[in-house]
Amino acid sequence: MERFYLTTAIDYVNGAPHIGHAYEKIISDIIVRHYKQRVDNVYMLTGTDEHGIKIQKTAKDLGTTPKELCDKNAQSFKDAWALLDINYDKFIRTTDDYHEKCVQKIFEKLLEKGDIYKHSYTGLYCSGCECFLNPKDLDENGNCPIHGKKPDKVSEENYFFKLTKYKDAIIKHIKENPDFIRPYFRANEVLNQLENIEDISVSRPTSNVNWGISVLSDFEQVIYVWIDALSNYITALGYDVDGCHGELFKKYWPVDVHMIGKDILKFHSIYWIGILMALGVELPKSIYAHGWIMINKDKMSKSTGNVISPKTVMDSFELKEPDALRYFMAVTALNGRDGNYSDEEFKERVNADLANNFGNLLNRTLNMLVKYFDGEILPQHIEESELTYKVKSTVRSVKKYFDEYDAASAGLEIINLADAANKYIAERAPWTLAKEGKIEECGKVLYAILDTMAALSVLIKPYCPNISDRVAKQLKIDNNVKLDEIASCAIKQGKLISKEEIEPVFLRLDSEFADKK
Repeated sequence: MERFYLTTAIDYVNGAPHIGHAYEKIISDIIVRHYKQRVDNVYMLTGTDEHGIKIQKTAKDLGTTPKELCDKNAQSFKDAWALLDINYDKFIRTTDDYHEKCVQKIFEKLLEKGDIYKHSYTGLYCSGCECFLNPKDLDENGNCPIHGKKPDKVSEENYFFKLTKYKDAIIKHIKENPDFIRPYFRANEVLNQLENIEDISVSRPTSNVNWGISVLSDFEQVIYVWIDALSNYITALGYDVDGCHGELFKKYWPVDVHMIGKDILKFHSIYWIGILMALGVELPKSIYAHGWIMINKDKMSKSTGNVISPKTVMDSFELKEPDALRYFMAVTALNGRDGNYSDEEFKERVNADLANNFGNLLNRTLNMLVKYFDGEILPQHIEESELTYKVKSTVRSVKKYFDEYDAASAGLEIINLADAANKYIAERAPWTLAKEGKIEECGKVLYAILDTMAALSVLIKPYCPNISDRVAKQLKIDNNVKLDEIASCAIKQGKLISKEEIEPVFLRLDSEFADKK
């Protein structure tokens, strides 16, 4: 692997960012940070989806213009990602001029090719999904299963994309490429959806929707979301319909993974793939559909009032940095399944994993080093231990999980290494060895723990960059190394630390001193 490209879904700016939006961006950022520990050329794209009837209606209700609403809410997403230390490379807005022009050219190319045609249509339209639904897609009450509302019956003359033309090719690609849709259990869902797939509407008449990108050859129509929004993954890189692509497109396409929610898997694994096939563009390497974040075991919903923002969580726990929330969100949902957030679960998890297993282990080990050796690493202490082999196996496991974009399992594997170090120090009891005069053996045990913590500071950095940096500072090691460069005996002989330099890397959330440093 020479480069890595990840995209997130672009968020609809009809409202403020919530913890569900944050979940996707956090795990995406963690995956990207991990791959930066493996390859030099890594690129992350995120952004906002800013056209459509919902924006148009909301702006009208608020007495503002759609563009003013988009500008305000797009900034709120940028602010939220800054708060969470999300280090994307580019933030695309579908109102960006270069994107709109490229989308118009894509539409015209497909129209000229005959893959887009005009057609009168009567169907059931869900404004929440921004798509027409078939009766079989509805629940037993005739509602959209995602938004819980009855779709509107709409009659329009729209442009349609010949998705059915590419049905067999899409099925063939999915079946021949088992890594294309992840987690693997999602592939059958897509194949089932493909059985009754129809051509899809890719425009709306301006009489109904005027907030969108105009069709160049027909100004009475605006380009519908599934060509507009989905195309951001290539327009952001400088894709050109005539083949004069920008350098970023040449360097990073095809994307390694589209990171999306399970509710929009159909649009990415079927609609988007059909559009790319029609354009003659190489297909994505994989699409990862993550689950939802529930709130106290219930689905987030504006109607029930249980939507919470990442800033609300950080403010309620008086967190000055996002490491705890980043870690919790990453490990709460296993490999594409739904996860859950509650204040109690959050506090218990981060206290157990980050404060006790991780932070307390480092703190008491350094204090023993100061007590028994005046904070000095002696030459006779420096040797590999059984923890050395645990570190090596953990690095292999972490890489394997990230190859599958499973940040949750990788994070738990890292904490398992901290668990192993805690068991190691408990079994060997260096405090007892010191009392018994076995001072050299005591020093070797302490060194084994500190050397493991040095490796842990590298492994956990994608999840908890601030905690990682504090660990590295106290151990006087470089935590900005590639995973393959993690070496045993990284801590060198000599004075390591004084008592005054020891500080907690993460305090328990129920501590009166938590995040007051």
